[in-house]
Amino acid sequence: MKILEVTRVNPFSNSPESATELCLPLTLFDLFWFKLHPVERLFFYRLNDLTPAFFNSVILPKLKRSLSLTLLHYLPLAGNLKWPPGQPKPAILYTPNDGVPLTVAESNADFNLLSGNGIHDAFGLHPLKPELITSDDSASTLALQITLFPNMGFCIGITAHHAVLDGRTTTVFIKSWAYICNQDNSPLPPELTPFFDRSLLKGPDGVDMLYLNQWLAMSGKSLKLTTTAGEGPDPVRATFEITRDGFNKLRERVLSEVADGGTQLHLSTFVLTYAHVATCKVKARGGDGDRGVILGFTVDCRRRLNPPVPENYLGNCNTGMYEFVKARDFLGEDGFVCAVQKVSGMVKVLKERGVLEGIERKLSDTFDLIKEQPDSKIQIISVAGSPIFGVYGSDFGWGKPQKVEIVSIEEYEAFSMAESRDGSGGVEVGLALQRHEMETFSSLFLKHI
Repeated sequence: MKILEVTRVNPFSNSPESATELCLPLTLFDLFWFKLHPVERLFFYRLNDLTPAFFNSVILPKLKRSLSLTLLHYLPLAGNLKWPPGQPKPAILYTPNDGVPLTVAESNADFNLLSGNGIHDAFGLHPLKPELITSDDSASTLALQITLFPNMGFCIGITAHHAVLDGRTTTVFIKSWAYICNQDNSPLPPELTPFFDRSLLKGPDGVDMLYLNQWLAMSGKSLKLTTTAGEGPDPVRATFEITRDGFNKLRERVLSEVADGGTQLHLSTFVLTYAHVATCKVKARGGDGDRGVILGFTVDCRRRLNPPVPENYLGNCNTGMYEFVKARDFLGEDGFVCAVQKVSGMVKVLKERGVLEGIERKLSDTFDLIKEQPDSKIQIISVAGSPIFGVYGSDFGWGKPQKVEIVSIEEYEAFSMAESRDGSGGVEVGLALQRHEMETFSSLFLKHI
């Protein structure tokens, strides 16, 4: 890896909007993620015969200019997370001359390997992701990196502060940047124009300060982020796909094994994917059947709040669902069906009780999970991303991504979900595991689809 440039991209300075100061207070949904690990995504673009000269004279200037124009619509992302004097909680502050940190690099690593689906060392992706600039009193909301792979293509890495952006918002920002780059500064369509009004987010009074005080009790007032144990030493990554035919097989398997014909089960692609991945992960790890397993996933609350929040709302608007089970539930031949019943039940509870039920306990429960993880045998299975985000629709003018990776899944034993690149209606699953577990997982995963 060779660093070519470290700079800062400001919102387009010839517009009056760039001279506007902006302050957005953090909501309870933001403060849940206050110091947790940022979201790290990589977008690989194949461009055969890409020379450094063409990259530096055409691609890089176009990406920089379109980024500057995009930031006019997304001023908070050019700002920083700070603690305003006299205010009870942090806020996103944008002032004129703020900008997004951008690193430009060149790599001689194997583009095909890093952007492929096969098993490869996870650390190979790490040089492609930028680091957020954080200190005790300030944290950048976003960091970007553009890496040239001569004669192969380029990669855009985005690291987003999780107290500022959730997965949906990060994806919409990338799509907006791609749209302006591809359409030569055409106005953003409504679905890509960010919505900033936070007064619509209704939740129980005082939960925002409850969350903040829990964070302060754990790590003080510093704006530096926390770290976790992750997947351990030398993890490997791989990507798998469940096609429409694969989903039919999984659905038929469930229906053939449950007594009531599955009428009480929620057999969505999400439930089937999660259950299949969870079963294979638990079996790949093996061990004592009495060991604990925690099933968890985040839920987008935008449509589930009253009143609903627009899909293009900029910020976090999600909550988590968790359930504690025993490994033995998944280790037997009926493990997949058991997993489907567990996850389907979690979805049913969500629909019956709503997203705000028990939200006061969500953060303290999460802290308990993080504290237990490094020193216990508990296996945490969580998910990042979603097929509905449409990450493969991010075309900057040189074709859709060859591959999209979520690097940050390594931090929480998570797996990623995205739509299949070919638009066939399948689901792409990404994982980071120890090599011996990955090899077992691969055999189990492919066996039933």
